[in-house]
Amino acid sequence: MVLEIGRDRLPDKSEMVLHPPRNYKNRREDFFRQEKGYTMRETKVFSKNSTYQKFEVLKTNRNKRYRYNEFLVEGVRSLNEAVKNKWNIKSFIYDRNNLSGWAKEMIANVKTDENFCLTAELMNDLSNKDDTSELMAIIEMREDKLENVPLSENPFIVLFDRPSNKGNLGTMIRSCDALGADMLIITGHSIDLYDPDVVVSAMGSFFNMPVIRIADNNDLFMYLNKLKEQYPNFLTVGTTAHKQNPIYSADLTVPLMLMMGNETMGLNKAYKEYCDLLCTIPMSEKSYASSFNVSCAASILMYEITRQRGIK
Repeated sequence: MVLEIGRDRLPDKSEMVLHPPRNYKNRREDFFRQEKGYTMRETKVFSKNSTYQKFEVLKTNRNKRYRYNEFLVEGVRSLNEAVKNKWNIKSFIYDRNNLSGWAKEMIANVKTDENFCLTAELMNDLSNKDDTSELMAIIEMREDKLENVPLSENPFIVLFDRPSNKGNLGTMIRSCDALGADMLIITGHSIDLYDPDVVVSAMGSFFNMPVIRIADNNDLFMYLNKLKEQYPNFLTVGTTAHKQNPIYSADLTVPLMLMMGNETMGLNKAYKEYCDLLCTIPMSEKSYASSFNVSCAASILMYEITRQRGIK
């Protein structure tokens, strides 16, 4: 049952489950609903007030995203995967007059702290899609800890050094997910992992693929040294545009980390020196192109790894 406060009647004390009604100067109204044994608060937003402005900064402002430790997500595939993989959904955002059966079920079944009901106009302004999303979510970021990511018996890890393009990072996440990598590591100063364009370009894989950001190279090297102790034949494979070892000539069936370089500058010198092997993708001698796009190259290299191991 949805109890609308401040219009038809005032609630008595027995109905005030959580918070008392707020003032209505900004035309905000609080609702309370009992779903699946818990009480969820719904707040209506009719204008671009401070509540709406927070939604906007979660979309557009990297620093504010990290201050709140939250990011804004839209899209059926992304929301389904976020729920499936147990990401913490803090709030849903929607227009109650424009909800499909899927959206209603999502709102009813997923526990949140507080949901927000917007007008159709505000939803249209907030959505990045040509066809306005019926449901958006504010989701809590996950902690960046390498040790929190479980590895398979034969680990396959990918590293992307200082990614500078949102589409490339999203595509890298998607390829890692599709080709069976255990984890993607992002190093150095890079574009924001939680930027809406990165999430969208990952096509739902964002919420299924563990991605860890590392700012300090020493943390990475300590982690790699632990892996080499645990897996004596662990291999670090770097990539280069120069004609060196063809990727198909390397034994990629062992536990390994594949290191991909920045789109412009390539792989960090410190990483190259740490690598056990530098590989390249052979190209046609007639080709004008001197290199591949980094996400394309990563997909080719990862496919060779899974081909040698046997795709299952």
